[in-house]
Amino acid sequence: MEKAKQVVCQTQDLIPNSGVCALVNGKQVALFYFPEDDQPVRAVSNWDPIGQANVLSRGIVGDLKGRLVVASPLYKQHFDLKTGECLEDDQAKLEVFPVSIEENLVLWG
Repeated sequence: MEKAKQVVCQTQDLIPNSGVCALVNGKQVALFYFPEDDQPVRAVSNWDPIGQANVLSRGIVGDLKGRLVVASPLYKQHFDLKTGECLEDDQAKLEVFPVSIEENLVLWG
């Protein structure tokens, strides 16, 4: 049986080409919104495993060698928003979560 999707927010709550933090099931999640992308919303843990703080939603997003990334606002490591991998430290990785948009609602799961 498929698990029901949970509404996290509306797309109007998101900032294009930037991140916001949401609390989902007791966990801080960084949501990044790219309205022109084939996968417009990306969700990763807001916890920076190197800086040891919940800050990734405030990081700067960009393209690094063809990869959509967020740079941590603390020590500037780049995390791939698709895989969670840290480009500078292969020991660090973010948790990545499935999200989608239906009728202007951001759905978790």
